[in-house]
Amino acid sequence: MEIWVNPRCSKCRSALSILDEAGVSYEVRRYLEEPPTVAELDAVLKRLGLDPWDIARMQEPEAVELGIKSWPRDEATRDRWLTALAEHPKLIQRPIITADDGTTVVGRTEEAVRSVLP
Repeated sequence: MEIWVNPRCSKCRSALSILDEAGVSYEVRRYLEEPPTVAELDAVLKRLGLDPWDIARMQEPEAVELGIKSWPRDEATRDRWLTALAEHPKLIQRPIITADDGTTVVGRTEEAVRSVLP
């Protein structure tokens, strides 16, 4: 299991506590220090069944600066969104958890985190 976290994020810390409580092993990826590539983001989004704009944090100062809130949300601009998320990882919703079986969730709720437990 892998979890993408920002240690300063309360939702990330909560997800880690749930995983610890469940006794599962996992790898932590501090995605701000080790940003995902466009290919990694694309693969995660496919497992999530989402598009890049679905996991973008629109209120972050970098998002406002880029003006992404006004970007089109369609297949033609998907690569532009992926590139922006890869170049500005603060824009990625967190935590993202990928279970050993490939199931992936955005673990913002306890229910979402528990859904990937064995």
